Amino acid sequence: MVELESSSPEETERIGAAVARELEPGDVVTVSGELGTGKTTFVRGAARALGITGPVTSPSYMIGHRYPGDPDVSHLDLYRFEGMSDAEWGDLERYFEEAVVFVEWPEAGEGFLPPARVRVRLRHRGDTHRLVVLESFEKALEIRVSTGADPRA
Repeated sequence: MVELESSSPEETERIGAAVARELEPGDVVTVSGELGTGKTTFVRGAARALGITGPVTSPSYMIGHRYPGDPDVSHLDLYRFEGMSDAEWGDLERYFEEAVVFVEWPEAGEGFLPPARVRVRLRHRGDTHRLVVLESFEKALEIRVSTGADPRA
């Protein structure tokens, strides 16, 4: 587990970019945290590092966005789900095909989502600071991200 502190949206985006540099199609990143902790900001930074140049916005009301690129980036937000049915999962499966996938509020997809390569948790630390906790079963990935994710660099 790696803990990083961010004092601005730009720093949170840089941490997301450092994670993205480790990803490839088929990878899933879960992004958890209370409202307003910067989940979409983190995903925006990751998407930028993966070559997405257009707007990256919260898909809360759409459930998901797929941004075409090389690789494609999918961004899901399961906030409105209290759980998931087979039919709902069937609607979401296409987002996972040949893409790097970021899932906000992943708890609602438990039992359906593929295993996460990286789990991200964001927490408030005062009005402007955030604690960004990264977890992966690949300890080398955690080390590479932590050394490349100094938000002040």
